[in-house]
Order: sequence, then structure tokens, then C-alpha cells
Amino acid sequence: MQTTILANIPSPAQGVWQLGPIPIRAYALCIIVGMIIALWLTHQRYVARGGDGEVVWDAAIVAIPAGIIGGRLYHVITDYDKYFCDGCNPMNALNITAGGLGIWGAVALGGLAVWALFRYKGLKLGPFADAIAPSIILAQAIGRLGNWFNQEIYGRETDVPWALEIYYRVDANGDPSPVNGRSTGEVLATVHPTFLYELLWNLLIFVLLIWLDRRFKIGHGRLFALYVAGYTLGRFWIELMRSDAATLIFGMRVNTIVSIVVFIAAVIIFLMLPKGRESEAEVRRIRPGHRKIDSSDAESLGERTAGASTDEQARGAAGSTALKNRTAAGASGKTTPKRPGSDGSK
Repeated sequence: MQTTILANIPSPAQGVWQLGPIPIRAYALCIIVGMIIALWLTHQRYVARGGDGEVVWDAAIVAIPAGIIGGRLYHVITDYDKYFCDGCNPMNALNITAGGLGIWGAVALGGLAVWALFRYKGLKLGPFADAIAPSIILAQAIGRLGNWFNQEIYGRETDVPWALEIYYRVDANGDPSPVNGRSTGEVLATVHPTFLYELLWNLLIFVLLIWLDRRFKIGHGRLFALYVAGYTLGRFWIELMRSDAATLIFGMRVNTIVSIVVFIAAVIIFLMLPKGRESEAEVRRIRPGHRKIDSSDAESLGERTAGASTDEQARGAAGSTALKNRTAAGASGKTTPKRPGSDGSK
């Protein structure tokens, strides 16, 4: 007798919970957790390279909102038919809670914001880019769990043991709601869990980046280029397995084409950048014209100013004393001027 073991991966029954009037979305929680871990790891790595840890928090302030905006823009542009079609509501393009963030838009606009910040501060961007590279790929891995809760980013139908079950979800009114609804228990299809494939691939790239960085002391932005190349390599073959709706260019998914182009660019940049790693002094060095006064400089400046004031006061006091002495001496020795010849001289 043959025994069949069913080991399909179930989807979560729901991805949204209500805390009173407030919806708690698993997708958002995964992104937030990923960001927190990424910030902590980036801080540790940048400080270890000789950087100022405060700069990481400054970068987060500009990069996080820019990344969210960029990620949403990329998604809306590459899937415009979901928002700008007959019967579609264009305002849904602003509904980020329903899912839909493109990693390349997030990296591009977030990276541009960080570049502007570092240019303003006069710091080297390369060391920070290398510090954050493993953090980004780790955050991406965590964020993919949000796709699991949303029942999105899945592949073609399959009957492999690890296939993902896609449930029929409905809202409180019984209407279909794949993202915000609750499962009825009905399995609509079993598909390749491409979200899981990418999650595992991202973890592999994360471990590889950490090992390469420690083993070869990579710097000057080359580790970031490796992150981009490694991620796009995996994204390319994973995109070939996906069957969900997507914009096509020349019969290929737009993300597949983007992965090819970005992979080639990352490899070229990696080969062009210098080998080795920046010294701690180089990481901390501020370009001419961007010198800032930190606490130690301010203290030193205060001491020099105080010293200068003391010297001025001392010189002023000495001058005043000398003037008084001359005045007193003149007063004590004052005589009536003699007329010419009064002393017998001619």
C-alpha cells in the first residue's frame, strides 16, 4: 500500500487583524521589522569601518521615506494597468497598505537621498554603501514574508510537495478579498512559492556578502555592487517561474529585463572600482569645504577664545597700570617752566 504524504505549504488564513478600529497588517509589520534589523546591522558595520554611528540615523531619516516613495512609484509605473484602466480607481495607486513596492525603485530613490546627504556632509559614500549592502538583502528576505501573508508573488501551478496553497479569501460581506479578507478554507490552487525561493536566495546572498567582506576586506562600494549583482541574478530566474499578472516588454516580464540590465551594470561597476578597503581615517575624512565643528573642536575653540580674552585683559590691565604710573610720576615732578636765560644761559 502506497502512502501519500501531503506537505504543501499553507498560506496564512489572513494577513490583517483588527485592533479596535486600527488594522494591523502583517505586510507592514514585516517591512518595519526588516527596517529595524537593517538599521541596527548597518550601524554596527559602519562604526566598525570607522564611521560615525550618528550618520546612520541621519541616513535613515532621508532614505526610509524616499525608499517607500520610490518603491511605490516603481510598482505603479510597471503595473500601471492595475490603476489606470477602464473601471480602475487611480487613487488606489496611493494605497500602499494593499501591497506593492518595487525594490529597484526603493533602492534607487533611497540611494539618491543618501547620496545627497553624504555629499552635503562631505563624507565618502562607498564605506556606507558597503556597510548597508548585507542589511538591505536581509531586510528584503524578511519583507518577503509579507508577500506570504498577502498571497502574492507566487509562481505557476505545481504539485511539488512544497507547493503553496492559495486560499479563497472573503471580506466581512462575503465578497472576494485576496489581501484583506479571511480564508474560507477553499484552496484555489497550489503554486510555486516564489516568495520563499527569493527569501532563501536573499539569505544565501546575505551570508555570502558577510563572508566575502570579512575574507577579502572589500571596500569602495564594491560590496554593494556584489549585492546588486547577486540579487538580480536570483531575481532573474525567479521571475521566470512567476505566473501572476505583470507588464510585458517584448514578451518578457519587465522585472526580468530590469534584472538583466542592472546585473550587467553592477558587474561592470564592481570591476571598475578600486580594490581594497578604505582606512578608518578615510571613512571619517570630510572633504574640504565641508569642515564641521564637532564637540571637541568647539571645546578647543572655546579654550582658545578664552585664552585670547585673558591675554587681551592682561595686556589691557598692564597698559592701564603703566598709564597710571606715568600720570602719577608726571604729577609728582611738575615744575614751572623756566624762561630762556633765567638760569644764566644765553
